[in-house]
Amino acid sequence: MTTRAQGVIARWGDRLALPAMAPRISLGEGGTPCVESLTIGPSLGLASLHFKLEGLNPTGSFKDRGMVVAVANALHEGSRAIICASTGNTSASAAAYGGRFGLRTVVVVPRGHIASGKLVQARVHGATVVSVNGGFDLALRIVRELCERHPVTLVNSLNPNRIEGQKTAAFEIVDELGDAPDVLALPVGNAGNITAYWRGFREDHRDGRSTRLPRMFGGQASGAAPLVLGRPVDDPQTVATAIRIGNPASWQGAVDARDQSEGMIASVGDDAILDAQRRLARLEGIFCEPASAASLAVLERAVAEGAVAPGTHAVCVLTGNGLKDPGAVEAALTPIVEISSNAGALAHAIGL
Repeated sequence: MTTRAQGVIARWGDRLALPAMAPRISLGEGGTPCVESLTIGPSLGLASLHFKLEGLNPTGSFKDRGMVVAVANALHEGSRAIICASTGNTSASAAAYGGRFGLRTVVVVPRGHIASGKLVQARVHGATVVSVNGGFDLALRIVRELCERHPVTLVNSLNPNRIEGQKTAAFEIVDELGDAPDVLALPVGNAGNITAYWRGFREDHRDGRSTRLPRMFGGQASGAAPLVLGRPVDDPQTVATAIRIGNPASWQGAVDARDQSEGMIASVGDDAILDAQRRLARLEGIFCEPASAASLAVLERAVAEGAVAPGTHAVCVLTGNGLKDPGAVEAALTPIVEISSNAGALAHAIGL
């Protein structure tokens, strides 16, 4: 049996804070590859650059790692309903796992600020979708208030089971590469993922599975960079909808990961994010959603500023599949060439 088929709980259950009697559920999450860069890494002078392809999880994003653990615990506790606020990926994941395991699922999204592909996922899996006239931070506040008053399980990253599941990606990186990298770069929105990776790497180092701890480099969009500014952003704006968050729920966890690892959290503009997304697709064959590309954009900024030295071993976490938000890149694509139906016209169109 492959590690992918086993799922996160079956493979890593003894390292998760999950009750022994909780059900061992799965959609085949985890086991995503680290693909070595053939072009971008050498151009940056790195000893190696790998891309952790979290878009290959069942619903197309890293959220499945934590969601399966959160849902397993909810089932163990007898919950009949789960709820989340979401910019998209969490809603898709909650809806899929909730649907598969018989839980009523409600997702609350910011009106007009969610990629259509992610919204379709939540709806097709049968979730009740509610939109609010405001951003993610307002949606999360409303959801938290509801959970305090009603027997509904919150499955945002405030749920500690989410962080436990997401830390398994760090275990996989160490397994596949033989050690932790010198640098791990990843996008930062609600900041649960950077918190989880740092926890996973520290546990591996403590247990002797790795000889080093990576420096953690987080990328925030310039228009949604509360951790860079040191204060919440009231109206976050970025094309990278997955990290369009103004007041991260795991703020302290992200700061701890940055400071304890001697890393950095920096902002990158939308142009840099979209450029990184296009180059990942054209040069490396990897189509990720815009937020994912913030990991490469922040790594490139760090290299340019001398914060990452030549000869470094680095990993960029690509958190979601590009098909989640194709509209973000369509405007910049080369137009489709229309021809008449003959080989001569085709030869002319392609310059032969």
